Amino acid sequence: MALSWMAWTWETAAFFAIIAGLLVVMALWEWRRPGGAQRRGILGLDTTRGDRLFISLLGSAFIHLGWLGLLGEPLWGAVALSLLYATAVFRWV
Repeated sequence: MALSWMAWTWETAAFFAIIAGLLVVMALWEWRRPGGAQRRGILGLDTTRGDRLFISLLGSAFIHLGWLGLLGEPLWGAVALSLLYATAVFRWV
């Protein structure tokens, strides 16, 4: 199967490796300390750790798409903004 349809650069590989690593860390965390209690955040949603991870990943994707559409490359600013966003989601949502 040819993978030429995808631009497999080291950045792309790092992106997928980080997502896979996050999923492994969350699975191990849930195995070690099961049942992360639901928390009601500022949006009024009851969320678990997995919900907050999903929200932060989805928001980070939109941050990166917006950055590319408005400012173009490089994406280091979008990465920093996404990390701040994920920190805020895990802290307050």
